[in-house]
Amino acid sequence: MFFLNIVLTVLTIVGYVLPFLAPKTFPLLSVLTLFLPMMLIINVLYFIYWGIQFKRQILLSGVVLLLGITFINKFYKFSSPKFTSEITDLKVMSYNVRLFNKFEWSEKKTVPIEISDFVKSKKPDILCIQEFSFAPEFDYSYFPYKFILSKGNKIKTGQAIFSNYKIINSGEIVFPHSDNNVIFADLKREKDTIRVYNMHLQSISITPEVSEINDDIQGIDQKKSEKMFRRMSRAFKVQQQQAEILMEHKKECPYPIIMCGDMNNSAFSYVYRVIRGDLQDSFEEAGSGFGKSYDFKYYPARIDYIFADKKFKVKHFNNFPEVVDSDHFPIFTVLSEAKTE
Repeated sequence: MFFLNIVLTVLTIVGYVLPFLAPKTFPLLSVLTLFLPMMLIINVLYFIYWGIQFKRQILLSGVVLLLGITFINKFYKFSSPKFTSEITDLKVMSYNVRLFNKFEWSEKKTVPIEISDFVKSKKPDILCIQEFSFAPEFDYSYFPYKFILSKGNKIKTGQAIFSNYKIINSGEIVFPHSDNNVIFADLKREKDTIRVYNMHLQSISITPEVSEINDDIQGIDQKKSEKMFRRMSRAFKVQQQQAEILMEHKKECPYPIIMCGDMNNSAFSYVYRVIRGDLQDSFEEAGSGFGKSYDFKYYPARIDYIFADKKFKVKHFNNFPEVVDSDHFPIFTVLSEAKTE
């Protein structure tokens, strides 16, 4: 048991270091960041196991957990602060809608209507949608301003930013050799201007049913599993390039930033660290529980984010795993009014 504990400790410490190492340098090792939450949980179980027996081996798991305290906060929040809603609050929602069920992944025929009704029930001031595709049933008139960028020949898909505030500038950040991209819009809110980024990074192509991972665990199809890990490592290298392009664009922005979207990566990754930069993770600031944003079987995956400039105060964060109109869950945050310089 102690030998396995030592092996786990080494892997966990490697996981701590990986967010600071570019995936292009260690592409296969980067996959380990996806399993860091699981390793933290097992470390907790080891801590309890040794503690019950009053054995000194508890120190090993204790030190590892102490070193990873900041990583634990990215994975699970024990409580969220109480907040009082004010008229000056800024409400932001991000939602990957999976093309409004255009290809009928869900048997429900009312998905666009249900998504539209849900959005209106939460009354966001800003809504960022990933995997957008035009659906007549969605109520586009709810927001007075919008920036939609869709591409494609037969079926147009893309990203969209809806806003209660006037859009004075907008654009796209193009990623080379990819259908993924980032769009942005500068919003005029009273005397302030805010830039909103809506990102959708390269997918690692793991289905919610995780049948490939199950096969790997059961030893059924080793070649298939190896292929999956190589595909994931290639995706992480592409994400690194995309994150660095976005980072350079963000550096030139003169306004407070709100960044929303589907990163297709965990909060323990190099990509997360680069994109977040000095922004606040709204889940870390005001969330609770796991913050699950993707319908991934057996695992509370958080791959959708809302980051906010430090000129905002994050008052509230919520995810909605009960909303099953997409393979992603909507996430929602409430920010206080931006400070005027």
